[in-house]
Amino acid sequence: MTPEEQQAQEQQEQEERAQKFRERTASKLFSGRVDFLLSAPQLKFLPEPTVPEIAFCGRSNVGKSSLLNALTGRRSIARTSVTPGRTQELNVFEVGEPTQFRLVDMPGYGFAKAPPKVVETWKKLVRQYLRGRPVLARNLVLVDCRHGLKDVDREMMTMLDEAAVGYRVVLTKADKIKASELAKTAEAVSAEARKHVAAFPELHITSSEKGMGIAELRAAVLLDAMGDSYFT
Repeated sequence: MTPEEQQAQEQQEQEERAQKFRERTASKLFSGRVDFLLSAPQLKFLPEPTVPEIAFCGRSNVGKSSLLNALTGRRSIARTSVTPGRTQELNVFEVGEPTQFRLVDMPGYGFAKAPPKVVETWKKLVRQYLRGRPVLARNLVLVDCRHGLKDVDREMMTMLDEAAVGYRVVLTKADKIKASELAKTAEAVSAEARKHVAAFPELHITSSEKGMGIAELRAAVLLDAMGDSYFT
C-alpha cells in the first residue's frame, strides 16, 4: 500500500467513526423527549422562532408520517392515514429537553382530494413558511422511490430554490421495489437534483418499515439543526 493509499484509508476510517458517533448521538437525543406541539393553519400560530426547524414535505401518501415515526422511534407521534392529503396544516414537534430543535410536517401535495381553493390555501401557507421562517435550517423533500420525481416534486424543488432554502432529497419506501430498480431511480433522482441550486448533493434512501437509512438520516437531521459543533 502506498503512503497515499494508506492516508486515504485512514481518512475513510476516520469519517466512518465520526458518522457512527453522529448516529449514536442522534439516536440518544431522539430516544428522549419528542412531543407534538401544535398544528398551525397560519404562520401567526407557529411558536416563537427560538430554535432551529427541520421541515418535511412530499406528495400525499409519500410516507411522511411513517418516516417521522421511524426517525423519532415512535409508533404514532405522526398520524398515518390511507387518505392522501390528511395533513393540511403545519404540524410542529419538539425534540429535546429543553427543546433543541423542532420538526415541521408540511401539508402533502399532489394527490390531495380537496377543492382547488383549499389546495391553493395550503400552497400559500407553504410559500409563506419557506420564505418567512428565519429558523428554518433545512427541508427534506420526500420522494416515493416507486415513482421517482413527478412534476409536483419539481415544482416544490424550484420553490425551495427560489426561497434559498437548502434541502435534502429523501427516497422513501425503498423496500417496495427491486434493488436494480431502486438503483436506477436513485441515479435519475440524483442527476436531476444536481440541477437544483439549493439541493444537498447527498441522496438519502430510506425504508421506514425496514429501518433502511433511518440512522443516517437521523444523524443528518441533527447535524442540519444543530451544526457540527454539537458533536464535539
